[in-house]
Amino acid sequence: MAIALLVLLICGFGFAYNALSIRHYRQLAGVPGKLYDVGGYAMHLYCTGEGSPTIVLSAGLGDDFTGWARVQPALSRETRVCSYDRAGFGWSESRPGVQDADAISSQLHELMNAAAIQRPFILVGHSISGIYLRSYAAHYLDDLAGLIFIDGATPLQDDRLPKALVKIEVEQRRQMPRQKLLTMLGWHRLQGICADVPPGFEAYSAWIKADNCISSQVDAVENELDAERASGEETIHAGPFGSLPILILSRDPTVLSSNWPANVAKDNSIIWNQMQEEAKRLSSQSKRIIAKGSDHYIHNDRTDLVNQEIGSFLVMVRNHQTFQVDQSTIEE
Repeated sequence: MAIALLVLLICGFGFAYNALSIRHYRQLAGVPGKLYDVGGYAMHLYCTGEGSPTIVLSAGLGDDFTGWARVQPALSRETRVCSYDRAGFGWSESRPGVQDADAISSQLHELMNAAAIQRPFILVGHSISGIYLRSYAAHYLDDLAGLIFIDGATPLQDDRLPKALVKIEVEQRRQMPRQKLLTMLGWHRLQGICADVPPGFEAYSAWIKADNCISSQVDAVENELDAERASGEETIHAGPFGSLPILILSRDPTVLSSNWPANVAKDNSIIWNQMQEEAKRLSSQSKRIIAKGSDHYIHNDRTDLVNQEIGSFLVMVRNHQTFQVDQSTIEE
């Protein structure tokens, strides 16, 4: 009985510690950008800079607008740049229902309307957002001046990736409820994980600390992961999108992820590289750049290249120029 009571007291302390810490950091940070009503739920948009076309940034799975800390400030010197949080992430409210590609692209479209973002704009997406970009283009092509995929995911890619890797991903998904509980109980915060600010992200440190170790965001990750097959089925036949300018920035296939066994990482790299090349079929005006030395987070590993190439893409779109066909895939 005494042991059970002690456990309850420790859990209660951990829960209160994490909740009060979140409240403290949120009060210190304030709301970055603005919140807009989208279908009865608040959605967060953070815009900086001036000019057109606007660049809209969509983060990868589990990330929020702060993931663009090395990109948005630099690009904002050239044009207006807006990053946003999908439902349940960052400062955007969670919402009921399945968060599949069509739902997510619809919510972004409504957010662009609510914020009066000038059309057409350039839509940039990392990782899983690569699928959401395809959905957006399929439904709202007239909104777009161009698409930029940053190591973007491919619809139904799990059917092609190594089975050993898919098995690892399934196990990671199974562990998420446990990770959520540890987050709620303040375990990750006690380890100092919640206050960790990566190098180069110092300008966003207050917002990062205010948005770390929030258990409801695990629900948001689960929701998007569980909808991944539906998202793939919705977008597998999306495109081609005519001559819409599309830039594809891909990881270096010779850089193997340290998160997986070497043989699994090697097999995955070969298949991933092939799927990245296939993405060029989405438009007659597409270009692929392989970022040498980069892993999946190209905008962190090769920030210089990402900012340079998005800047060049911006100029190309402004001047109604086209890609050089003989440079449709290059390494930089």
